[in-house]
Parts: sequence; C-alpha cells; structure tokens
Amino acid sequence: MSSTIPLQQFDPQQLKAWIKAEALALGFADCVIAKPASQAKEMPRFLDYLEKGYHADMDYLTENLDKRENPELLVPGTKSIICVRMNYLVDSPKPRHIPYVPNSAIIARYARGRDYHKVMRGRLKTLAQKIREHVGEFESRPFADSAPIFEKAIHESAGMGWTGKHTLLIQKKSGSFFVLGELFTSLDLPEDTATTAHCGSCSACIDICPTQAIVKPYVLNARRCIAYLTIEYKGIIAEEFRAAIGNRIFGCDDCQLICPWNSFAKITPIEDFHPRHGLDQLSLLELWQWDETTFLRCTEGSPIRRTGFQSFKRNIAIGLGNAPFSAEIMDALENGKSLHDEIVNVHIDWAITQQLQRKFN
Repeated sequence: MSSTIPLQQFDPQQLKAWIKAEALALGFADCVIAKPASQAKEMPRFLDYLEKGYHADMDYLTENLDKRENPELLVPGTKSIICVRMNYLVDSPKPRHIPYVPNSAIIARYARGRDYHKVMRGRLKTLAQKIREHVGEFESRPFADSAPIFEKAIHESAGMGWTGKHTLLIQKKSGSFFVLGELFTSLDLPEDTATTAHCGSCSACIDICPTQAIVKPYVLNARRCIAYLTIEYKGIIAEEFRAAIGNRIFGCDDCQLICPWNSFAKITPIEDFHPRHGLDQLSLLELWQWDETTFLRCTEGSPIRRTGFQSFKRNIAIGLGNAPFSAEIMDALENGKSLHDEIVNVHIDWAITQQLQRKFN
C-alpha cells in the first residue's frame, strides 16, 4: 500500500481527476461526480407516476420516499456521489430489431452473462479501496440498482447522459446499452454539469414498443412493459400481451435496438458480460427441457435467477405458443403440464390452443 496524504491536502479538482482515471482503469466506461441534492426535483413526477399505478405491483417503489428525495438520509454524511457506468454489449446490435426467428429464445442482452449488480458492486468496492489507499479513511457505500434513489436523475445531473423517451439514459457517444452504479462518499468533490437532451422529434422507441408500454415521451407504464411482465411479475400474464411478447423470455431490448443513438454503442471489455451457457443462442424447446436443477445451475450468478424457475417456464410457454406449428412443440407442451404449477399450466393451455389454431389455419 502506498503512503497516504492527508485528505485536506488534496486539491479537489486534482483528486476528482485522479478518481476518474482510476475508475476508467477498472473498466468503467465513464465516471462523473454528482451531489446528493441534485435530483430532489424528481419527486413530483415520481409521485404522479405512482398515483397512476404505472409501477404495477412493485410496491417497494412506494417505500422510503424520504430517502429518495434526500439521499443524505440514506447514507448520512454523503457529500459527493461518484457515478459510473459499464457497457455490456458483446457485439454490435442490428440497427433495427428482428421481429421473430422461429423457436429462438430471446434474452435481454444485459442478462446473458454474469449479474451486473455483482460486477458493479465489486468494482465500486475496489474503487473505494483504491481511493482509501490514496487519501486515507472516508465513508463510502456502493449501490447498483439496489437503493431507493433516483438513479438516472443523479447520473443525468452530472452529465452521464440524458433520459431518453424510453426512460433509459442515453450517452451521445455510447448509446444506451450500459448499466449504472454509484459510490456514495463523504468526500467533498466538485460536481460535474448536466448535458443537453438529444432525442428531438424522434419517436422510434415509442412506435416500436410491442405492447405500447411507453404511454407518452419519458413515461413508461410497467403494467404493459415486456421487461416487467417477464421478470418482475409472477402472476398470469394477460392474454392481450402474450402475442406481443413473442419469443422474448426475459426482458426486451426493442426500444434500445431501434434508437439511432445506439449506432454508437460500444463493445464491453468486461468478460463477465459475455453470454454463459449459450444463452444467446438456445432455442425455446431446449430451454423448455430444463428442470429446476438445470435452471439453478445454468443461472448461478445470473440476473435470470430473479424471475424464478416457474415464471421462467411460463415465459417459455408463451414463446412456444407464438412459434410456428410443430408436433414436437405440441408434445413438449403436453408433457410439461404435470411438471409445473397452476400459473404455468394456464400459459401451457394457451400455447397449445395457439399451436392448434396454426395447424388448422
């Protein structure tokens, strides 16, 4: 460990520049500095969002509203928030989404490798330790989509990007295929300034959404969102959404794939984000054959664990129902009915009906 220099002897601008260089060396694609009071203006918009029920059954969003409005209540003594992002694409996406490849299983790109929450928190802890070795003791706490904060607003306030009409953060030179993390610190660092928005009159993400979940620019109704329905929601998915879900079994990238700014999306240098267990090329039928033991083994350290085995099979059943007719699919669905819970069986019955309609039409 190198000898430390008392914190008060550091020039704040120089320390900020040093921290940013260390963050980039750890594989973060960018690093900016925000202040904890920078997103208080978000509360009225958020309360309106909750009042409209757009949060669906994610009731945890209604909790700790005081901490959302004032992050210093979450981590007392916070003076600066070190904001970072990591790119997660492993290859360049097509400029437009591919509507359907028969019997393929589509998993959102961020979820094909290791759980980014684990990767992000681990590297933020490493960054905190490097800073500590450099300047001495200070208070810090890392977050990666794991705290009641206005995460995007914090990053946006410091120039990480702007919130697009699909509600995701967009960076002018990198698109939106990245994940965010924060290190709350007691360090008093100069904050960075916000950038300007560049969506203009474009409505591509709104127009392409299969379930019309983007009800207006910058407002997403989670009750209609394929990402919410296939990941967070554990119940019976309404029939009105099943055909639109297509073969997406975990999440949805359509609003990002259509975004012109993602022509600038960068490839990740982080090995952890590369697909595991062939999750970028498995068929629906191959995944349908997984038992719970296989699911748990192949999703160890993966965000896919979040949905749970039965909901995962529910999603695959919908995909099989949307596939072209196949006797093999029919047999697989029929044989699966005794293996799953009532919720999955509702979707199996629907899928069988859809298959039969294709056979005779």
